[in-house]
Amino acid sequence: MSTQTVEAARTYEVRTFGCQMNVHDSERISGLLDAAGYAPVEQGEQADVVVFNTCAVRENADNRLYGNLGQLVPVKNARDGMQIAVGGCLAQKDRDTIVSKAPWVDVVFGTHNVGSLPALLERARHNTEAQVEILESLEVFPSTLPTRRESAASGWVSISVGCNNTCTFCIVPSLRGAERDRRPGDILAEVEALVADGAVEVTLLGQNVNTYGVDFDDPADRRSAFADLLRAVGKVPGLERVRFTSPHPSSFTDDVIEAMAQTPTVMPQLHMPLQSGSDRVLKAMRRSYRSSRFLGILERVRAAIPDAAISTDIIVGFPGETEEDFQATLDVVAQARFAQAFTFQYSPRPGTPAATYADQVPKAVVQERYERLVALQEEISWAAAKELVGRRVELLVVPDGGGRKDSAHQRLSGRGPDNRLVHFAVPAGGELPRPGDFATVEITYAAPHHLVADPVPADVYAVRRSPAGDAWDRRQAESCGTGSRTASAPSGGPVPVTLGVPTLRRS
Repeated sequence: MSTQTVEAARTYEVRTFGCQMNVHDSERISGLLDAAGYAPVEQGEQADVVVFNTCAVRENADNRLYGNLGQLVPVKNARDGMQIAVGGCLAQKDRDTIVSKAPWVDVVFGTHNVGSLPALLERARHNTEAQVEILESLEVFPSTLPTRRESAASGWVSISVGCNNTCTFCIVPSLRGAERDRRPGDILAEVEALVADGAVEVTLLGQNVNTYGVDFDDPADRRSAFADLLRAVGKVPGLERVRFTSPHPSSFTDDVIEAMAQTPTVMPQLHMPLQSGSDRVLKAMRRSYRSSRFLGILERVRAAIPDAAISTDIIVGFPGETEEDFQATLDVVAQARFAQAFTFQYSPRPGTPAATYADQVPKAVVQERYERLVALQEEISWAAAKELVGRRVELLVVPDGGGRKDSAHQRLSGRGPDNRLVHFAVPAGGELPRPGDFATVEITYAAPHHLVADPVPADVYAVRRSPAGDAWDRRQAESCGTGSRTASAPSGGPVPVTLGVPTLRRS
């Protein structure tokens, strides 16, 4: 009597560097590997296939990649059949360099051919040379690919790819190409499919969401395509929270503010990149707005949406930045009163105009300015957070403590409508919410980067169960330890969605 041996599925791990676009692309990569018969690796185990989804924007992006690749050399030598793949923006830019510096890499693929990864991995198993495939333009819109979402409650929805701006510090347009927009019907179909799968929150993604519709918007239409899209997505039945990132100040119009204010499901949150408060530096950056326009947008947003939490990106030490220029940035930050600022020290990126500028700012000067800016923003963020103490908010409960572990306190975590992270305690006898459920709490303490509701008064605390919590329950039950499940999309929607399975921990 013969016995048949069933070969275990090859396992994979995706390591993501970079922005929300890369996070979304990594969900597509995971979905593709699921569909090809691979299985996500169990935590603490070594995967058969390790995929790096890279960034090319920051100075240490390549150092970080090659450091990680170097650490895998002995692992691969000891593990027969292990494969390493590198994709994303750095792969698009440095295809030959990666193979030269790390000849143990099996596959290199770019931002425009994510869908080729399974075939490239299979081809690499039968070849001694690395399989390198880089397309110069997008052939298949990424949102048509399978997806493994990390969250049952939330989903990324790409509305466009590429960028038509020419910022002198940014290499993204040369790597992701000119802007291409999805049709509104395709976007709405994906949102409806996510909601049918339990999601209650979506974030619309684009390099510059304000210019959405450049391919098809009617110039005679007084409303922008993006404002119309916000309203349409906001009306999808069952969807409770809509967010978007990132807008560009030069193309941010009042009809978008109106759509945000008049659409209840669009959250009171706005991420608006400043980059510099100096008009002279903004001009050198080729940012087609000035500080007065930027502050004017914020003023109109707050007039229409008083509780809006506004965050930003700022670059310190751009070539030619003087102390006077930097002081202008500090002045704008003080006036803007950002809830949060993502601050970066300028680093020259090969292939960008700014990398060739002669007046690079010394590293020590950049560091000192950076520390002053961070200190100012910390003070502003903390002051703004303190104003929320005593306020009641409804949180969307998140798994794993929202990135914060505090074993000394038995707390769960959630995000408010303004996207602030809140750690909260469940009162004695109170219902324990699931990730994806909503919990009403009262803020008792504020820190610069999070809030606390502890203890939550019993007469305030309330849990509202949601389809996202139900979806979390289902995937916990259906995973049976495998860490995944597949959901069918409605007719006409995108391809099936696969969900990861995090565990709920008290932080």
